[in-house]
Amino acid sequence: MPNHCPNKKLQGLQITLPTAPKPVASYLPARRSGNQVFISGQIPFEQGELIATGLVPSMVNMETAVRCARACTLNALACLKAEIGDLGLVTGVVRVGVFVACDPDFGGHPQIANGCSDLLVEIFGDIGKHARAAVGCASLPLNAPVEIEFLFEIADSLSEGFGVIGEESLDA
Repeated sequence: MPNHCPNKKLQGLQITLPTAPKPVASYLPARRSGNQVFISGQIPFEQGELIATGLVPSMVNMETAVRCARACTLNALACLKAEIGDLGLVTGVVRVGVFVACDPDFGGHPQIANGCSDLLVEIFGDIGKHARAAVGCASLPLNAPVEIEFLFEIADSLSEGFGVIGEESLDA
């Protein structure tokens, strides 16, 4: 078994994926095209509620904003798993786009984005390393402080990804 099986990594990190969030408007949460899956922008829902609302850092502190980025990432992984069935099919995290609703003079976008990037590397190892954009904006849907979109590369079968055909997946 590979050293970086994402399902086992999640279990080892004591992380349970949430239920994939429902879209808040007219779009698909995930769209597969060939061997890539695009995940629509995820906002920081935990148990159906936003972790925080407002601008960083005047209304949402950095620590909470980083927590929001991690929640966006877990929501994206839940959407990805719902689309492809098993995170063991992931062969790479291609790109993430991080949007931070912030005060005009704020420049700490990269530190908030690291909440996402670091978690992806913890879960997927080297294939979790990705290209990234981190930008500030005036507002985000539902007044969320962070929104993140994702692009994953996937295998056609578990034998090409991190999983092994016949191996029982963990519900993580």
